[in-house]
Amino acid sequence: MTTAVNSAAAATQQSTTANTSTSSASALSSDYETFLKMLTAQAKYQDPLEPMDSSEYAAQLAQFSMVEQQTESNDLLSSIAQQMGLSNMAAMSGWVGMEARATAPGYFDGATPITISPNPAAASDTVQLVVSDSNGTEVQRVTLPVSADVYQWNGLDDDGIPFESGSYAFKVESISNGEVLLSETAEVYSRVQETQMQGSDVVLILQDGSAILASSVTALRNPATL
Repeated sequence: MTTAVNSAAAATQQSTTANTSTSSASALSSDYETFLKMLTAQAKYQDPLEPMDSSEYAAQLAQFSMVEQQTESNDLLSSIAQQMGLSNMAAMSGWVGMEARATAPGYFDGATPITISPNPAAASDTVQLVVSDSNGTEVQRVTLPVSADVYQWNGLDDDGIPFESGSYAFKVESISNGEVLLSETAEVYSRVQETQMQGSDVVLILQDGSAILASSVTALRNPATL
């Protein structure tokens, strides 16, 4: 299951990932420089009457070479990963304006229905859609058919009054003989407003400002063709 995160959290995580990567590179570079200084000092201050064994010196030079190659390889891999991430983001820029389906809350603007994709257990005899607001408070329960067909939540309470605009989470409870067999968050279609990079991952910014990983999307559709 994928958990949606707000854009501020996404930015914080991106900064943390970048700082961690920078720290790792700095640590490896520091080890590389320290090794070079130690090897130079060892050669400089060796006893001329008992010089360092040539095979030992060759082994240390080989280790030095390996450290140097590892540093260069890590820099190259980091550059390749960044380029691949940018390429993926560019490729997914066409998703902007589309509706992506993912396990995340949906945004209700006060009028437009939210499309929900339930996936109840086949053994259930009753299916309940549990609607919660952004505070996690349950605001409504709707009985659904035992089917994976999409459901259009119109955002109206039991008295026909529209709920307030905002984010709403949807949980599907599969019930058999009064016992809950399965309870899981439903997939929801949400409009994609923007694509961003978060470390090496592509993040989609949704209509309510929340963010999901592009890899968590299970379907994509063009609202203009509906």
